[in-house]
Amino acid sequence: MRIALYQPDIPQNAGTILRTCACLGVEAHIIEPAGFPVSDRAFRRAGMDYLDAVEIVRHVSWARFDAWRKDAGLRLVLATTRGSLPYPAFAFSIDDVILMGRESAGVPDAVHDAADARIAVPMRPGLRSLNVAVAASLILGEALRQTDGFPPSASGEFS
Repeated sequence: MRIALYQPDIPQNAGTILRTCACLGVEAHIIEPAGFPVSDRAFRRAGMDYLDAVEIVRHVSWARFDAWRKDAGLRLVLATTRGSLPYPAFAFSIDDVILMGRESAGVPDAVHDAADARIAVPMRPGLRSLNVAVAASLILGEALRQTDGFPPSASGEFS
């Protein structure tokens, strides 16, 4: 299971998602360009002291990311307000990459069309969207539940 951030533009949201990935043992992918520096040095300066616990893979462009995931045989699952399938109804696989769009603009149509699946967080009518880090956490939690992918607790079992 992996989370990918498409050209993130709010560093605090990216940091929250990276922390979630660190805590849950999920690989994080950043598709550039981002709206902020995405170097380890910049992340550490922002107080992200858990970087050693998360694997971050940087892709210099959408084209490079898409080629990488196709070569790896990974399914692209786009979280989008335009999705017609509620994420709890989707059957996740360990070979999924959950793609989160830009906070300010989502993803362009070409990226939307490239997705193998488009899922949405069910919400009350009239409300636009959740914070991207909150949506990523909800979706990732369900994906890990379905695939039995949560890491064991320190004692080896959940209480």
